[in-house]
Amino acid sequence: MKILFTPTARKQFFSTLAYIRQDKPSAAIAFRKKAEKALERLLDHPKSGRSLPEFPDLPYREVVIAPYRFFYKVKNNTVWIVAVWHGAQIPQDPALE
Repeated sequence: MKILFTPTARKQFFSTLAYIRQDKPSAAIAFRKKAEKALERLLDHPKSGRSLPEFPDLPYREVVIAPYRFFYKVKNNTVWIVAVWHGAQIPQDPALE
């Protein structure tokens, strides 16, 4: 099992880190470490994230690393992070990302 980011999700994650870093660089480092640790758990427990409340019929799940939501899908022994959204954002169908 491995974890990969789609190009869109990678851009969203790096944008998030850049935004946090503007106010407090150490907070950006701490958030990145926290995100990496939380996402790493998916290697052993890929279905541990919750189904998306907004889209319960879709095959996507999420891990919340407050205040951000990491949307993912498991496919062919890979956890694909497909989107990273702030919790205040209203998500669209992750398949559109």
